[in-house]
Amino acid sequence: MIPLNQRALTALPAGKNLFSYDRSQVRAGIVHLSVGNFHRAHQAWYVDQLLNHSGNTHWGICGVGLLDDENECLKRDVFAAQDNLYTLTRYKNDGSETHQIIGSIVSYLFAPDDRRAVLERMAAPEIRIVSMTITEGGYNQEPGTGRYRLDHPATQAELADPDHPHSAFGFIVAALKLRRARGIAPFTVLSCDNLRHNGRITHQAVVAHAEALDPELAAWIEENVTFPNAMVDRITPAVLKEDALPIDEASGIQDALPVISEDFAQWVIEDRFVNGRPYLEEVGVQFVEDVGPYELMKVRMLNAAHSVLAYPGQLAGFNDVRDAITNPSIRELVDIFLRRDVAPTLPAPKGMDLDIYRATIIKRFSNPHIIDRLPRITGDGWSKLATFLAPTFNHVVEEDGDVTRMVFVLACFTRYLRGVTDDGQEFEPFEPQMPDAEREASRHDALSLSVFQHFNLHQRPPIMSEIRRWEERIERHGTLKALERLLDG
Repeated sequence: MIPLNQRALTALPAGKNLFSYDRSQVRAGIVHLSVGNFHRAHQAWYVDQLLNHSGNTHWGICGVGLLDDENECLKRDVFAAQDNLYTLTRYKNDGSETHQIIGSIVSYLFAPDDRRAVLERMAAPEIRIVSMTITEGGYNQEPGTGRYRLDHPATQAELADPDHPHSAFGFIVAALKLRRARGIAPFTVLSCDNLRHNGRITHQAVVAHAEALDPELAAWIEENVTFPNAMVDRITPAVLKEDALPIDEASGIQDALPVISEDFAQWVIEDRFVNGRPYLEEVGVQFVEDVGPYELMKVRMLNAAHSVLAYPGQLAGFNDVRDAITNPSIRELVDIFLRRDVAPTLPAPKGMDLDIYRATIIKRFSNPHIIDRLPRITGDGWSKLATFLAPTFNHVVEEDGDVTRMVFVLACFTRYLRGVTDDGQEFEPFEPQMPDAEREASRHDALSLSVFQHFNLHQRPPIMSEIRRWEERIERHGTLKALERLLDG
């Protein structure tokens, strides 16, 4: 195998899927905060295609690592050794695969090593977009209201020392302050996270952070900076060590940070960019006036279906999404949930058929080569369920409809918080946004937790009792037996 770096590219055998542009000529026009697997499989892949297609060399990416932890330190070291190159392996449903070297990330900065260097790069005139993938839980929102939490201890520390930021919002505000002071045009802030109205939420967070520091800066941001809403979609599993070696052997390239994804990808962006943008429509990105119907469809159907599948799947002892969706009962649950519970509540985006989209979701979940492990899906349910499931639940309650399937999923979630599968295997629920004061309660009476404030459980009094009954049935009979009972009637 050939170790991956810029010099090694000339030694690759013919037929390797390698970019054709001269990477030495590419300059960063985008700074991306938090370079995770999804960014590398999605936005960076789209930009790589554009560089190949157009030769427009001023839209490369400067990646920024924000977290001072073991994984980010490893990424910093590997990116340096591999000249910021990596391989993306895409799997189609028919089992065929494509190995591709991505070159669009042309530089990488590790913020804990040099925060000033990150700010100076973000303040540079050639940077015209700052994008980010910081996960749903990274937006520092107050449960119930969605307001930006100025009282959070980490935010208070940033506000006390604004020239040494730690969070995405701290860096964005500090960099915009520099650009304003230097007379440099602002950049567009582009969220690429799975949140409805992600641009609006980002806008509120940035302005709130700025207002706490300098009301005049906040007013300048309000007047001059744009925050487009965007919908992103591509299933991108975590790559464990045991996954990496077969990928390297198949590609013939030794990559310490490979990425895998499905072949499907979608990116829909509101066309509001204050300082120019790349012509990504040339490589399949949709620019629209209103992202709302697209993100509503994706969040309430695909993302919610992931949760509907994952909680009973993990309790039943399944390892990954494909294992769970091939179980007849779980597959039926997902299908009926999408068809009866969600689709009737949604407007179809222009040119899209919700029934076809439903079938596509189940087909994507069934991809035999995408080992998307269930703990990745169940993790941070505290943030995800409020966004993905609660709106449909509340709509059906308001319409006096049947919430039985969603009640079952909530019962699975409360069982998941206890950290034990049906066969007694213990696991640690990953809930980074759960308040510490509620963490112990989650293992005993999860329905008392504040996350359930997002669900209209009290409009119909029997709902709380029904959740508890399904908890008891799961404990007594096991998740799949309880699910069979639900589906029977």
